[in-house]
Amino acid sequence: MLGFEKSYEVCNCKKVTINQIKDAIINQNALTLSEIQDITTAGTECRFCIFPEGDFGKMKKKIYCKDILNEIKKEMING
Repeated sequence: MLGFEKSYEVCNCKKVTINQIKDAIINQNALTLSEIQDITTAGTECRFCIFPEGDFGKMKKKIYCKDILNEIKKEMING
């Protein structure tokens, strides 16, 4: 996934990993950022990990929930 380990923590506040977000999308049919938040709780505290436009932290994230969602959707479309 975009050069990151599956165990890479996307949401530091809630300790949510890439693998947990992928699972929410693939196995629990989370098709929107809101659904990812509902299932994983990622991005429900400071919200900086949802997408780059909402990252107001001093240290910018390296990957966002939106990136993972878009990558998985692209993989699903392209097979």
